[in-house]
Amino acid sequence: MNERDNDHVALLDLRGFMADDLHGALLEAHAISKATRCTQFMFSLSLNPPQDHIASEQDFLDAADRVEERLGLSNQPRAIVIHEKEGRRHAHVVWSRIDADSMTAINLPHFKLKLRDLSKELYLNHGWELPKGLQTHDGKSPLNFTLEEWQQAKRIGVDPREIKQMFQQAWERSDSQIGFKNALEERGYFLARGDRRGFVALDVEGNVFAIPKWTGLKTKEVNDKLGAPEALPSVDDTRATIRSKVSEQMRGFIAQTKARHRDEAKPLIEEKADLVAQHRIERRKLAKGQKARWVKETKARNDRLNKGLRGLFDRFSGKTKSTRQTNEAEALAAFKRDQAQKHSLIEAQMRERKALQKQMIMLREKQKQDRSLLARDIAASLNRTSRFQAEIEQKQQARNRPRPFGLSRGP
Repeated sequence: MNERDNDHVALLDLRGFMADDLHGALLEAHAISKATRCTQFMFSLSLNPPQDHIASEQDFLDAADRVEERLGLSNQPRAIVIHEKEGRRHAHVVWSRIDADSMTAINLPHFKLKLRDLSKELYLNHGWELPKGLQTHDGKSPLNFTLEEWQQAKRIGVDPREIKQMFQQAWERSDSQIGFKNALEERGYFLARGDRRGFVALDVEGNVFAIPKWTGLKTKEVNDKLGAPEALPSVDDTRATIRSKVSEQMRGFIAQTKARHRDEAKPLIEEKADLVAQHRIERRKLAKGQKARWVKETKARNDRLNKGLRGLFDRFSGKTKSTRQTNEAEALAAFKRDQAQKHSLIEAQMRERKALQKQMIMLREKQKQDRSLLARDIAASLNRTSRFQAEIEQKQQARNRPRPFGLSRGP
């Protein structure tokens, strides 16, 4: 529910809980699970429409309803949260798996296959172009990454998709441990032996990346191609080597590039912050106006119902029933009107944000190219340093080598 990493956050639906807030609802689900042996007592998923589609609240509700019907989670307590970020609108849904009547966890057999098929149905129903992952079961995007990978990449300020793509390109262009090591070093990364005898890579700042995770491969596949890691230096030794090789001038280049990238992004970040703040004010204003109008209209509808003797007469004559039906129809129409008005505002705001988002994407692509060129230059400089040190060591060994008898110099 935090707004630090999202432009807008909204709790769309909270059903089946005693609590009236998300935190309390999740604690409630956890407390109920304590009466069972179930450890995975919640089921969650994300609803991500295509980049160019702005889904309505009803779209998300309908999709969640179809998911729970397909998985057997109908009428289970659930929560839906909508996020808007980077010009996209998506939702997170979580259900309690605990059946309160039987106090057992609802089984979810083959849920991945069911959700894959449902995703394809939703795309086709909305007339959206199928992504490659749904066009064929084997077409999973190689750039999918876990939360752990995202957080690690976020900490060092580089898009995780860029990092993963770099590792995969180096992997595809090599056929051995030596080839992979050289391909990584061309991109500013250094192959090493991990603490658990696995393969890892370090960047010039000493950050560690597990090779299987960032290439999207299984450990066995990595070992089959690269062999044993014993001949590689350890993580600590590699860090020491990097520190000794990377000159202060290069560190300065890295710092200058980072500072320049921050300065370039600052105006767009500030513009985005101003835009988000303005949009939040507009949404609060709309919500406040709609709430006041709803109260006023509800009072007007209630005033149609007579009280006292006249109200009693209206009940007998059937007028009360007719008035209530009219009120319910008007209330539903008013609810749909407010929903449409809210969605119209959100669509207009997202179109405005997408124009800014396009500028940010262009800047990120330019900065990505800057980092690629810098990594290449650093790798080339390190190679020159290595060759220079090797030449010095060879000359030193030649000077220290004993000379054959009769060829030594005299006093």
